[in-house]
Amino acid sequence: MIRDKVLAIDVGTQSVRALVFDGKGTLVDSVQVTYSEPYHSPHPEWAEQDADYYWEQLVMACGRLWSNGRVTSSEIAALALTTQRATVVITDEEGKPLRPAIVWLDQRTADSVPRIGGLWGRLLRLSGMHATVRALQAHAEVNWLREHEPDLWKRARHFLFLSGYLTHKLTGEYKDSVASQVGYIPFDYRAQRWPRASHWMWRAIPVDRAWLPNLVSPGEMIGAITEAAAQKTGLPRSVPMIAAASDKACETLAVGCTKLHQGCIGYGTTATINVNSLRYREPIFLQPAYPSAIAGQYNLEIQVFRGFWLVSWFKAQFAKDDIRAAAELGAPAERLLDKQIVDIPAGSLGLMMQPFWTPGVRYPGIEGRGAMIGFSDAHTKAHVYKAILEGLAYSMRAGKERIERKTGASLTEMYVCGGGSQSDQMMQITADVLGIAVVRSAVHEASGLGAAILASIGAGLHPDVATAVRAMARPGTAFLPDPDRARMYDSLYRQIYSRMYGRLRPLYRSLRTISRASASDHER
Repeated sequence: MIRDKVLAIDVGTQSVRALVFDGKGTLVDSVQVTYSEPYHSPHPEWAEQDADYYWEQLVMACGRLWSNGRVTSSEIAALALTTQRATVVITDEEGKPLRPAIVWLDQRTADSVPRIGGLWGRLLRLSGMHATVRALQAHAEVNWLREHEPDLWKRARHFLFLSGYLTHKLTGEYKDSVASQVGYIPFDYRAQRWPRASHWMWRAIPVDRAWLPNLVSPGEMIGAITEAAAQKTGLPRSVPMIAAASDKACETLAVGCTKLHQGCIGYGTTATINVNSLRYREPIFLQPAYPSAIAGQYNLEIQVFRGFWLVSWFKAQFAKDDIRAAAELGAPAERLLDKQIVDIPAGSLGLMMQPFWTPGVRYPGIEGRGAMIGFSDAHTKAHVYKAILEGLAYSMRAGKERIERKTGASLTEMYVCGGGSQSDQMMQITADVLGIAVVRSAVHEASGLGAAILASIGAGLHPDVATAVRAMARPGTAFLPDPDRARMYDSLYRQIYSRMYGRLRPLYRSLRTISRASASDHER
């Protein structure tokens, strides 16, 4: 049997996908296993999941893939893994998780963080970075665990992201891809390595260097499938595993965004806009440029923390009848909702949505809240749905303009992937709001395709990234902006949307103060 295919495993927030691609980027077969519950919230703002639950779903996805009969495991030349970012797994010496994984959606913060003294402390205060660094420290899982679970912390021996944990389950190695290091860790994003021993980050986020994985560049071999993993997954023993990248980095690669004038919008649980850069540039002050799926390069990213999750929220709260009707037709609910908004004019009759429903650390800020303004008696459920889509598109335009200011380069090509890209209405709204053509990814499973591109290089199916991208990444349908709608959206964006956050920010701060005081009184 000729080994001329690659397996991409994509462990996302909602599901695990096992996908087989050939060297031309054709999706030969795929299986998706949806989680029964993406995460647990034992306390408000927490998000946790059993680390081995991800492994069990991965194993299940592989088993179903081979049972389909369209491809055999003996055809697999190599595999690569991409995962959700910043989900943390703490294990003991033997690699057994000591507690549930802390999922990237988690919002807990440490109250007490290590003091950074000496020269570094003085430099951080003089540069005005002290408050920002303290905010970073508060969000770092390391500091929360040291403060609230000290006995567990004493038993910890490995501090891994989900990508590193699953790599260990597959290969027995404590390794991870350089391009999967996105989170609150002491990582030098400019040099793309663990920092030198004297760096202030080791004091700010005090984790033992020996607990962190060894890093491998994307496209290089990270290990081989062990006998134990082979028995679980059905893969042949010793199949090489190739270092891939985080899900967003893989998406950017999969749509062929390798140049500074090319943008990639990802409409997933988190909505993002990315560009690939040869140079390190911070898209927002003190927000790092993340490692690219192309070794040694960078992704400049602006994100809306709960992006297309807003659609899931809307469906759960207001569209249960549509969900049932869609299920009877064997179609996604979004298809029915899209039909309901076709005749609603651009701007949703003055209804505007700001999508910062869960704050980020730097954009829009820790006090961020969501908002919807402009209600009248003319508005229906469909208007609310369209306003959500428009608000997400506005946020991507704001991100596009921010990146353009940072790089000095215009984003003249825009590609869209993720679950939201499957909506023609979302694609058209995005084109109209941005005022440029937007191109849907030809392969819906963009993060999986990005991992497959890297696996194909490691397997020798392609000699380098440029060749692999030309062979495997293909554009899909293009959506052109309508001039009249584009003018309407431009006016709404400039005169209303771009001013909303600044005008509402003082109220958000007051809400945060009042709601925290109320919560404290309730707990007492």
